[in-house]
Amino acid sequence: MTADEIRGTAQGTAPVPLSVLDLVTVGAGRTATDALKTSVEISRLAERRGFHRYWVAEHHSMPGVASTSPAVILAHLAAHTDRIRLGSGGVMLPNHAPLVIAEQFGTLEAMAPGRVDLGLGRAPGTDGATAAALRRTDRLNEGADDFPEQLAELTRFLDDDFPDGHPYRRIHAVPGPIQATSPGGVQSAHRPPIWLLGSSGFSARLAGMLGLPFAFAHHFSAQNTVPALDLYRESFRPSAVLDAPYALIGVSALATDDEKEARRQVLAAALNMVRLRTGRPGLVPTPEEAEAYEFSPMERDFIDSWNANVIHGTADEVRAGLDDLQKRTGADELMITGNAHGGDVRLRSYELIADAYGLPTT
Repeated sequence: MTADEIRGTAQGTAPVPLSVLDLVTVGAGRTATDALKTSVEISRLAERRGFHRYWVAEHHSMPGVASTSPAVILAHLAAHTDRIRLGSGGVMLPNHAPLVIAEQFGTLEAMAPGRVDLGLGRAPGTDGATAAALRRTDRLNEGADDFPEQLAELTRFLDDDFPDGHPYRRIHAVPGPIQATSPGGVQSAHRPPIWLLGSSGFSARLAGMLGLPFAFAHHFSAQNTVPALDLYRESFRPSAVLDAPYALIGVSALATDDEKEARRQVLAAALNMVRLRTGRPGLVPTPEEAEAYEFSPMERDFIDSWNANVIHGTADEVRAGLDDLQKRTGADELMITGNAHGGDVRLRSYELIADAYGLPTT
């Protein structure tokens, strides 16, 4: 694992590397199969057009989000791509035993050598009741509070370097480094680089202290972006992984062929968020349903606040918005998530953004 596997290279006229965050959204009238087919199409477009990496986020108990099993989806995408980096944005560590994650991502690394990222979050990626079902406990704070210890355990499983006397010394994550040291072993000791994800200062500080790359969820916590990135940079200590900070931010952006259509699509995605935040999660509504919906004053305020952080419009408008955001935050990479009802709209958005920056066409 080297810094070159973490740091991307800007393509075309983009100020920094551009990447994709996929929530595998399911629109009304569509199926999870449709959404996963769209993910394959977008990943292949992203690879063809020079996007640096493609991450899938872990969510649960949300009808409109089919990314409950990032490792399974990433294995599927690995079979349909050749070069683009694939990863989790992220796997929610407290939901899983560290050994299981090490095994899953060791398997992914064996499938797609040298192009797998392991992004880790400490939130549940769902509501409290679902988190309790996932973790088989209702003591949810314990998982978040134990995050540094869980991270250390996962890292040791990935590196296969528990010290003598540790109860896990004879336990090995396979595929993994143990195969290289077994008689006749030829397994590579390479492992996926770990990223820490966050929407506040906790993971920013931890990533800095450990010298790890950091990904911030600007797309749903925009007010905390600059403070968290500042904290990450101030806390950073050089490590065997990085000699200087490297931070990407997740950005909600949607480009369409005309501005009016962008507003329609963004309104539908925002209505989906209204329903999710008020305990009524469902499929992503159509623009027509969103236009006919009677928003309460409180809902309208939420919509206005939410959409203020969604960069949308024509390709040129989106490019200008992305450029401005990168300048304001100093982000080393922009990871774009385009939420819309239809997969064709999402696919077209990434193509328009690639064209706006003159990204490669092969």
